[in-house]
Amino acid sequence: MRRILGKASSINVRKVLWTCAELNINYTREDYGSGFQPVDTDEFRTLNPNAMVPVLIENDFVLWESNSICRYLARGSDLLPSEPQARAKVEQWMDWQATELNNSWRYAFMALVRKSPAHQDAQLLAAGIANWNQHIGIIDQQLAKTGALITGDDFTLADIVLGLSVSRWLMAPFDKPELTHVVAYEKRLSERPAFLQYGKQP
Repeated sequence: MRRILGKASSINVRKVLWTCAELNINYTREDYGSGFQPVDTDEFRTLNPNAMVPVLIENDFVLWESNSICRYLARGSDLLPSEPQARAKVEQWMDWQATELNNSWRYAFMALVRKSPAHQDAQLLAAGIANWNQHIGIIDQQLAKTGALITGDDFTLADIVLGLSVSRWLMAPFDKPELTHVVAYEKRLSERPAFLQYGKQP
C-alpha cells in the first residue's frame, strides 16, 4: 500500500502528485500540514524528523524530501533517464531548484502571496523580487538553448519541479521582466493534463 502524507496545496506535495499522475501510480493521500493533521508531533517526527510534508510510505519503507520521492517513484521510467549524463542533467536542475531557486523566491512569496506580517520590509521585498526574477531568467536562458523543455525535447522530472516553480512565479502579483521562453514553456506544459491539475497553483 502506497501512502502520501501532505496537503494538496503544498508545492512540494504537488511535485509528487504530478509525478504519480504522469506515471499512473496509484496511492492514497492523507492531509497533513497547516490547517490539517499536525506535523509537529512526536508521531509524525518518527516519519520525518523535519516535521515537513510530503512523506511517502510504502509498507515499512518511509521516504521524505520531495525531490528524493520523485526520483524514487520515477526510477526506470523516461522521467529519469538511465543514461548517466542525461540523468545527471535532470538531477542538476532538480538540485538547483531545491537549493538556489527555492531560496530566491521565499521572501517575496511570503510577502505578496501569503501576506505574512513578518515579510513586509520594502527593501527586502524589492531585493527578493529581483532575486526571484534573476533565477527565473536562468531558466529562460536554458529554454532558449533547448527550444523546448528544460533538458531538451524529452519531458523529465526537471520539468515537473521547475514547471511548478515557473507557474508560481507567473502567478505572483508583481511586475515581471519579459521572459518569452518561460511563457512559451508554461504554455507547452499546459498541454499536459497533470500540469493543469497540479501545476496551475501559486
